[in-house]
Amino acid sequence: MNKIERIYFIGAGGIGMSALARYFVHLGKAVAGYDKTRTPLTDALESEGIALHFEDEIAQIPEAFRNPEGTLVVYTPAVPDSHTELNYFRNGHFSIKKRAEVLGLISTNSRCLAVAGTHGKTTTSCILAHLLHEAGLGFTAFLGGVSEDFGSNFVLEGTEFTVVEADEYDRSFLWLSPEVACVTSMDADHLDIYGTGAALEDSFREFAGKLKSGGTLLVRKGLPLQGLTYGIEDDSDYCIRDLRQDAAGYEFTIKTPQQEFSQVRFSKPGHHNLLNGVAAFAMAMQVTGDPEPLIRGLRTFKGVERRFSVLYKGEQQVYVDDYAHHPREIDAVYQALREHYPSEQILAVFQPHLFSRTRDFGGDFARSLSCFDEIWLLDIYPAREQPIAGIDSQWLLEQIENTNKKMVSKADLIPELKVRKPQVLVTMGAGDIGQQAQFIKKALRDAS
Repeated sequence: MNKIERIYFIGAGGIGMSALARYFVHLGKAVAGYDKTRTPLTDALESEGIALHFEDEIAQIPEAFRNPEGTLVVYTPAVPDSHTELNYFRNGHFSIKKRAEVLGLISTNSRCLAVAGTHGKTTTSCILAHLLHEAGLGFTAFLGGVSEDFGSNFVLEGTEFTVVEADEYDRSFLWLSPEVACVTSMDADHLDIYGTGAALEDSFREFAGKLKSGGTLLVRKGLPLQGLTYGIEDDSDYCIRDLRQDAAGYEFTIKTPQQEFSQVRFSKPGHHNLLNGVAAFAMAMQVTGDPEPLIRGLRTFKGVERRFSVLYKGEQQVYVDDYAHHPREIDAVYQALREHYPSEQILAVFQPHLFSRTRDFGGDFARSLSCFDEIWLLDIYPAREQPIAGIDSQWLLEQIENTNKKMVSKADLIPELKVRKPQVLVTMGAGDIGQQAQFIKKALRDAS
């Protein structure tokens, strides 16, 4: 890595790739790259001095980055093998590595704290970074979302520890060798990669085996892995007890294997976020003996963009935006909303993400979405995929038992919301629906 002068990213605008790009900029390296689509995140990278372009054309690659000597090419597995630039670098015998391998190289000489799981890993890793900050520990964090505490998906406050989101997609997390690891969930997902839920579980077991000698594994209570457990109102090693809710959030006691801490506060809604909080607390406790800054950190944690983000709160309307793109994540959002708004009507606008995921979990999506008072579906966001015959949002809509449902085009979404004026609105999905959130917020505010 010391011999590398230039890093070229194929898929630079991805949340994980952009964190790596920012890391190399901090090291003083020359950084450039390609992405398929211009977004607010790519705009931010360009403002930080990273040269980007948005056409898959060899001529667009800056001349200095066409020299194999001193150039590292980093790509995401979401990039197809037919990609022109990727094949140019392959044929030119450049040094080429997947994002996950580079992350493994960066973290190998530090004390790595890795958060894995099909749900919850982004929020948990952001909480963990905030707790280490409060504890005054030197760390670098590569996050899978934009932390509202740091205003970024990349944090550099030292090099002793590395906080990483251990991604199960394409078995990426198997490049890591953590000192402390956590597994938040193992629900079936990415069946386009794994084929079966059992194969996905096997991959998590393999990840657990990557721990450094003497390392610690934390797992949510009930998962089929051996390690220290965490949970809510059960017999876990790290457990939330005496849970109470008020207008400001939650107050509870945390039981650890050694002692208990009472009157702990946490403001993010939903039991899934409580679990993320206690997981981050348990991980941080493995590397510091002082619980007080960690308890303070739970109280002051602000959140993660697009993770139950309350974007608008008027006298008669509330608007929440969330990244939820799996049935279990939709269930968690519903639980949090219903807990805070027990009698209000909730309108859910959902943009399915990937044809394969919609096909694989169509029945589960339909059951989860049916819980809301009203459901609007946008077209499927394809991301890296080509359409699958017979699989579209209309197919999913027909499976939703709640009759208060309809299809809405992206162009008609805001005009129809202005007419509908829902009491509680939630937008969900991992596609480009997040880029509509600020426009929706403005429309609701202007119409109030």
